Amino acid sequence: MVDVDPEHTPSSDEPTSDASDEPSKKKKKGNFWKELPVLILVALGLAIGIQIFLGRVYMIPSESMETTLHGCTDCYGDRVLVDKVTYRFSEPEPGDVIVFRGPPAWQNDFLIEESGNPISQGLSWLGSLIGLPSANEEDFVKRVVAVGGQTVKCCDDQNRVLVDGKALDEPYKHFDEGTEAVQESFEEIKVPEGKLFVLGDNRNHSCDSRCQGQGGLNGLVPVDNVIGKARVIVLPPSRWQGVSDHNPQVVSMGAPGWQDAVPMGVGIVAAWPLLLLGRRLRDRTRR
Repeated sequence: MVDVDPEHTPSSDEPTSDASDEPSKKKKKGNFWKELPVLILVALGLAIGIQIFLGRVYMIPSESMETTLHGCTDCYGDRVLVDKVTYRFSEPEPGDVIVFRGPPAWQNDFLIEESGNPISQGLSWLGSLIGLPSANEEDFVKRVVAVGGQTVKCCDDQNRVLVDGKALDEPYKHFDEGTEAVQESFEEIKVPEGKLFVLGDNRNHSCDSRCQGQGGLNGLVPVDNVIGKARVIVLPPSRWQGVSDHNPQVVSMGAPGWQDAVPMGVGIVAAWPLLLLGRRLRDRTRR
């Protein structure tokens, strides 16, 4: 017979078991898998809402905006964050780098029949969330040179574009290495109200308002087609920087400061839910 001391307390070296630990761990694990679909749906909903109303990432598929976008000759793939809020408060101005839906005259050379397969369409939509271009390439990126009511033509005796008879200051203008640094001339155009005259920074390697739709008024972009203003290069990391919106006319002081601050402030506020969800998901997976 073995005597048992009722006041005996097991030492730290003695094995102990707590039956309550295992159910608790199972409960936490179970809660995580129940919460995961909700977290995914909420994050997806926020991502879609942000893309529709605040901003979206676009991939630049051509070299027409070098070196402002891309960063090198014959390279592709800069991802640019496009602000969709600014033009709710103001109009596009000279110097703005904009993303816009190509007018019908612009799309003829680019239109490709998209697959009717729901899976392919779903993958295309998911790709658009990370900046992959759509199959028909109907969105374009160019720089605003002249707006409604202005007259634009090229060129003066120093080969500079003229707006309302005044030469533009265009430090962003680029010519490919080994090519003549002379931009092609075009006839004088009076830009109607509600339209924009746009050019690519890679001046002789861009089909823009000068040549799309055979040029002339057909090459102009309706203000209503503008999706947003290119703000920041987000990928690749080596190219992180803001997108220059230097006003070549050096006349307008640009939108008031509060207008520029609105999209940035809204973007920061909107990013917090995603950051918190990501942190919670990370903490859960570590348990």
